[in-house]
Amino acid sequence: MSLYGVLRTGVSGMTAQSNLLGTVADNIANAGTTGYKRAEAQFASLLMQGGYGNYSSGAVVSNIRHAIGEQGSLSYTTSGSDLAIQGQGFFVVKDANGTPFLTRAGSFTVNGANGDLINSSGFTLMGYDISKGDPGSVLNGFANLIPVNLSNMNMRAAASSKGTFMVNLPSAATVVTGNTPGDNTADAKYTEKSSIVVYDNLGKQVTLDVYMTKTSASPAQWEYAVYNQADAATGGGFPYSSAALATSTMAFDGQGKLTTTPPSLSLNIPNGQSVTIDLTGTTQLAPSYTPINIAVDGNAPASLSGITIDKDGTVYANYSNGAKAAAFRIPLADVPSPDNLNPSAGNVFSTTPSSGDIRLGLPTESGRGSIVSGALEQSNVDMAAELTQMIVAQRDYTANSKVFQTGSELLDVLMNLKR
Repeated sequence: MSLYGVLRTGVSGMTAQSNLLGTVADNIANAGTTGYKRAEAQFASLLMQGGYGNYSSGAVVSNIRHAIGEQGSLSYTTSGSDLAIQGQGFFVVKDANGTPFLTRAGSFTVNGANGDLINSSGFTLMGYDISKGDPGSVLNGFANLIPVNLSNMNMRAAASSKGTFMVNLPSAATVVTGNTPGDNTADAKYTEKSSIVVYDNLGKQVTLDVYMTKTSASPAQWEYAVYNQADAATGGGFPYSSAALATSTMAFDGQGKLTTTPPSLSLNIPNGQSVTIDLTGTTQLAPSYTPINIAVDGNAPASLSGITIDKDGTVYANYSNGAKAAAFRIPLADVPSPDNLNPSAGNVFSTTPSSGDIRLGLPTESGRGSIVSGALEQSNVDMAAELTQMIVAQRDYTANSKVFQTGSELLDVLMNLKR
């Protein structure tokens, strides 16, 4: 047995315990850090081969691992942009250089300089822009991801493209003879009239006059005619200066059910889009004329009042007029072995050969967790366990120092044999 080997073994023991104390110090310091994953030192023995009747002391090797796959408890906040993940997965963020990382630290706020959502470490949240449809997600990379930015969502207008106009028409109404709204003459007569508001490409309101005229009792038929109210004659009504935006005849059976297929009106809004108005559910029954469900999409320009983030990662922009529009979809990334990810400053992680490659998907799908808005994931540090570990490491460090001290004293004895 070599006395120098004893010294080296004692030094390796002290080094290992120093590493353990370092992880304990980091864990205690970051016990209140959002999304922090505790570090731990794992020891492995390194044995030296000795001859018969002779033992050569080895060493101890410390490997640092992080409990990245272990979820911390959730703490709820009053900010809707604070995000936590309940279950598996990581947010995709990027640094100032555009390098992508993974993180569980979701304390996001709006960056006043550019409108991006950034967390407390300055990393920008990435997502898919769905305001114009599905951008196409990539399962094994970060393609098509852009910063979740709210500045371009302010003062947004949406043109109308579809609506619902479900009413009950009175079955006892008198059949109209002579000119009807479809003829657009001054003496045109009708049975019922309602007006609805739609929006053009600039978000300007366009009021539509919808005329419903009973033209036949058996079989029961009603004429629908839609005009732009701005084209009405002075004082309102007929004749309109422009032709009807849409005219159609709707038929009903003996039970008052609409039988015309398709049960809809298609019209082009001035300076707007083509709008389809669904009449499904319209009836002709004994009661009086009764609007049941009248709704049209689109909205006038409005300022952004806030955001709402759903558990599936959809980011909705909320406007001052009560309108809401889907703007982004936040994906979640995972890897086969999260504990083998490489940690970096700012509670972010990058892949390693041991962690496996990125797998990107949407929240609540394929085993991924859901996003919790108004919550933050706390560190998974157990303070009591860390303090206990610190005491044990301190004792073990002292014991290893005694081994080194004893080996040094024996070397002194050996050196004094020559005297």
